[in-house]
Amino acid sequence: MAALPVFRWHLAPDGYATRRQLRARNLRPGGQQVAAQLERPRRRRPPLVAYLYRVDLAKPVRPMTPARWAALAKANAARRTCPSCRRDAGYVIPPSLGTCAPCAYPDPYRAEGTA
Repeated sequence: MAALPVFRWHLAPDGYATRRQLRARNLRPGGQQVAAQLERPRRRRPPLVAYLYRVDLAKPVRPMTPARWAALAKANAARRTCPSCRRDAGYVIPPSLGTCAPCAYPDPYRAEGTA
């Protein structure tokens, strides 16, 4: 197995891109292996590493179908639904709470059913 070429941060040659850079161009790696890597040195810690892919071998991003849009909408709705009160919270419920804010921090001064 050959070693990957390693480039310093911001010094990669043209024709290589990270996953995010490919996505910004509406491309994806398309099953190709990592072609090179970038290393950003840091003091007293291991370097940051970013993997690079060849742009000429990248494939276009697959388009979203109506079924994929529907599945994404359903998944996002599930992330907004409180498991305790079963209401749409209007925001993504944080995993640290596990419930919506009114269920996680009930108001002791407000009686149930009164407004």
